[in-house]
Amino acid sequence: MKEERLDLNKPFWDLSTFTGRWKYFAWVTDFRTVVVTDDQLYKAKKLVEDYKLGKEPVGTSNEEVIYAKKLYESAFHPDTGDLQNVFGRMSFQVPGGMAITGAMLQWYRTTTALVFWQWVNQSFNALVNYTNRNANSPMSISQLTFAYCSATSAAMITAIGCKSFWEKRANPLMARYVPFAAVANANCVNIPLMRQTEILYGVELTDDNGNKVAKSKLAAVKGITQVVISRIVMCAPGMLILPPIMQRLEKIPVMMRFQALHGPLQILLCGVSLTVMVPTACAIFPQRSWIKSSTLQRFEPENYEELQQNYKGKELPAYLYFNKGL
Repeated sequence: MKEERLDLNKPFWDLSTFTGRWKYFAWVTDFRTVVVTDDQLYKAKKLVEDYKLGKEPVGTSNEEVIYAKKLYESAFHPDTGDLQNVFGRMSFQVPGGMAITGAMLQWYRTTTALVFWQWVNQSFNALVNYTNRNANSPMSISQLTFAYCSATSAAMITAIGCKSFWEKRANPLMARYVPFAAVANANCVNIPLMRQTEILYGVELTDDNGNKVAKSKLAAVKGITQVVISRIVMCAPGMLILPPIMQRLEKIPVMMRFQALHGPLQILLCGVSLTVMVPTACAIFPQRSWIKSSTLQRFEPENYEELQQNYKGKELPAYLYFNKGL
């Protein structure tokens, strides 16, 4: 029996619902895809492109096409179609995030360790933020450097400040929350700065057919705010729930005897948390975000005028769309 032809221009799930988005992101952020070679990824991209044109090799199954689409969407940027750095992909969030988050939660007692792991985490976050930016808004080297240094400094200052304050005024458990306070604060700095050109110049807006019709700074602010919230939610369960769990586990005789197990166990538990929370956080807000044309008319008249010129007297769409990034 001949297989029904797939429509690769449409998602396999209903992305208008949280459940549909969760299934999609669980599929596309599968950490197993990070070990796939570049050669295999480019072959997957070619198969997807050929299939859309009806030129795929004879005998290609739907299963092969679906897997190729998974590899393509997990590794290539949605705006540019360029292959992303493997360490910056959302599919690397589980292996990369679990190692760094576990280390931050385990080695936080000395200022040196605290500062070092915050630097490592912000370096990783900067790479992830740059890799998953809205690529229609390029950044200069100086802007990237300023964003990286600012976010790293914010994380370190917050970590040192919280450590100093809580060590003197709170119980030992509170000291375990210093890494989360630093990470949450740094996300509020890192992401907007890494994507500052979007705020300064606006992001591309498209109509229902994908035609670029205007730009908007408000849309950029909306998208970046959603990403900041998502990133904090992504790390929150692991960094808020694990400290009291580890505090209890570390008092068990076998754990007191084998203290070398504390770090690996914490990293493993962070991995379990991130496996669930990466797709959950990504699914909170739709990837294809929107803004009303009337909002442009009210707050961005110059961009609204550009929209009118592109439609040349025709009826304007009620909603315009943009990629919010991840």
